[in-house]
Amino acid sequence: MDQEQRKRMMALSSNNVSDAMTALNIKGSTYGIRPIWEGCPKIVGEAITVKMGPAGFSESATTHLGVLSAIKAGKPGSVVVVDHGGRMDVSCFGGIMANTAQVAGMSGVVADGVTRDIDEYVEIKFPVYSRGAVVATSRGKTISYLINGMIQFGGVQVLPGDVVIGDRSGVVIVPQSRFEEVLAKAEELRDNEDRMTAEIRAGADPGAVDHKFDYENMLKKD
Repeated sequence: MDQEQRKRMMALSSNNVSDAMTALNIKGSTYGIRPIWEGCPKIVGEAITVKMGPAGFSESATTHLGVLSAIKAGKPGSVVVVDHGGRMDVSCFGGIMANTAQVAGMSGVVADGVTRDIDEYVEIKFPVYSRGAVVATSRGKTISYLINGMIQFGGVQVLPGDVVIGDRSGVVIVPQSRFEEVLAKAEELRDNEDRMTAEIRAGADPGAVDHKFDYENMLKKD
């Protein structure tokens, strides 16, 4: 994703992108993962992935070190994508890691699990998306299972380099191999909906506008 493509993605909503993927029969819309603090900025970036799981007898890195390893594997502008399997009892991301990610130039973090140290994210204005907040630490309770490999996130498959978009509506993952196709379709759908809205606000009959643009079948068109 070059800077021009990033700019185009930032002009879209997660809903535009989700609709485009529906039209193209691509699964990428997650559920239940939203900004964890009020005013959290939109994020767009290529995925760096980390899979976390329960600690046991393995000597793999702790959650903290696992996420740090993922951050080191990325490049400025990347989004850290944490697969914690939706676990809700212990955190999978916190304040020290947020500061580390921000210093490394990450665009943000999205976590299929819960996070903590929310006030620190607000203080440094770092975007974090998750399923909620919890105070319990992950130390001694979880380890990293995989760094920068294929993971599951919010019900969809994620590979390193896939494009992540997150805003107040939620998070969508776009396969890198279909990115340009999805981007173009999302822009087309956004432009159609913008025209519909403009006509309605100008006083046109909503039913007539709906019929004109064939809204119900808009996602079935080539």
